[in-house]
Amino acid sequence: MIDPVKLAQDLIRCPSVTPKDAGALGVVESALGPLGFQCYRLTFGEVANLYARIGSEAPNFCFAGHTDVVPPGDAKLWKSDAFAAEIRDGVLYGRGSADMKSAIAAFIAAAERQIARGMKGSISLLITGDEEGIALNGTKKVLEWMTQKGERIDHCLVGEPTSVARTGDTIKIGRRGSMRIEFTAKGAQGHTAYPQNALNPIPVLARLVAELAATPLDSGTQHFEPSTLVFTTFDVGNKAANVSPAEAFAACNIRFNDLHTPDSLLQLARDKAAAIGGDAACEIAIDSSVSGVAFLTEPGRFTAMLSKAVQRATNEAPKYSTGGGTSDARFIKDHCPVAELGLASATMHKANECVAVADINRLADIYEAILGDYFSAPP
Repeated sequence: MIDPVKLAQDLIRCPSVTPKDAGALGVVESALGPLGFQCYRLTFGEVANLYARIGSEAPNFCFAGHTDVVPPGDAKLWKSDAFAAEIRDGVLYGRGSADMKSAIAAFIAAAERQIARGMKGSISLLITGDEEGIALNGTKKVLEWMTQKGERIDHCLVGEPTSVARTGDTIKIGRRGSMRIEFTAKGAQGHTAYPQNALNPIPVLARLVAELAATPLDSGTQHFEPSTLVFTTFDVGNKAANVSPAEAFAACNIRFNDLHTPDSLLQLARDKAAAIGGDAACEIAIDSSVSGVAFLTEPGRFTAMLSKAVQRATNEAPKYSTGGGTSDARFIKDHCPVAELGLASATMHKANECVAVADINRLADIYEAILGDYFSAPP
């Protein structure tokens, strides 16, 4: 039988920093092939992805995740090599141990157990190497390929680290949207001794930043926490002590719930910029980009099935959440109901990222329970 801890170690030992695969998908394929999965290696740009499926009938339960990881950072901060996958005192250390190679290993182990019992339906894995990057050549492209091939998934579970205190204590049933708005205030450069002959854009932009940052967007909804607007930079690029600049630049990131759309938030920014810029006769140009929109998998049969399976495997009822950043669930939600369930998130992206061996085994048990319930009575 597949040992999820050993498999997690094999995956961690592949230094698959985005967009490098470094053999990680080969480890996945080597585990899935003997179980009977048909594997498709899909490369878009410089990113390698994998779609694998066993069975040809509906329903198709898909597990989605990523083998790419963020860079380990300063090696001096690690107690052992970031890709050595050492186990010390019952804890597995390594980049990707929490986010999220151990979850992939746990799902493969759970799939093996379900296959041995037999099932009417299909199990699939959608594994990308472009989740930690800009996510252009990963899950989104794989889903497009699947659509072209007539490949349908009925429900999906993403193995992102969602838990807080104990593995399985939190299921994410949605995510806030994320967008970036950039502001460029355009003035007129001048000598600081003669401010009347210049138009300094800094005070104008500073007023806009202060007012937007101080304006609450909402107070939250039933399933979402309040939206947030956080400025990430304010820059003029001016090193001269006696010159007021011609331009000033600022940018913010907005994490928004289902009360907003990118268009409504952009209009809010435009209206505020027009009012403040108009008062000072200073043009404020705006640009924006969207990483994802807010979405919710409404609590129902699918989420209830997940919750009951977790409770049966752990003797604890999980909570629903929509907090945190973005994930590839934002692409999958357009194809089928999707939720997220994985290990604890406390150490992800940090030096000495780690997960308890017991938690990996616990997660495999949770996934096994979910698969068992799913194929017994599909939602």
